[in-house]
Amino acid sequence: MRNRTKTSKFLSLILRHRPQEIGITLDQHGWAKVEELLKGAEISMEELEEIVAADEKQRYSFNEDKTRIRANQGHSIPVDLELDEKEPPEFLYHGTIGKFLASIREQGLQKQKRQYVHLSKDVETAVKVGQRRGKPMVLQIAAGRMRTDGYVFYLSDNGVWLTKEVPASYIKFPG
Repeated sequence: MRNRTKTSKFLSLILRHRPQEIGITLDQHGWAKVEELLKGAEISMEELEEIVAADEKQRYSFNEDKTRIRANQGHSIPVDLELDEKEPPEFLYHGTIGKFLASIREQGLQKQKRQYVHLSKDVETAVKVGQRRGKPMVLQIAAGRMRTDGYVFYLSDNGVWLTKEVPASYIKFPG
């Protein structure tokens, strides 16, 4: 098998941002036909199943008969992931790096090019997220208070909490 990490990142790019690069389309809920993905990505079903099973972040989901696949969240293209509103815990966390803190203090957490702001259930996960770009900084989000104030939260299939925005007034900054 070719480099699994490289192939997984490529699949993430295709299923979250640019399906047209390999000539596939996603339906309104983000599902792609596995047969088309295999052909376009030039991988076998065995390789795809291994990537899905081994992905520690559980980025992908198959439908029941493994004829369709989608990314669980992180899309920059509009898809309806059919998520139900969920009651968040009192606090959630967001991993970032220092260079973004000034902007976050001003504007809060914004979804940027994605459909949602991504939040973690624990500090450890937020640290891992922040480490991808440098020295991690973990922000504590008053999710329970946000929910009381009318903000909506969703929980993706792989355990990532999602919301449209997090105003700075709900964020506890490090230090």
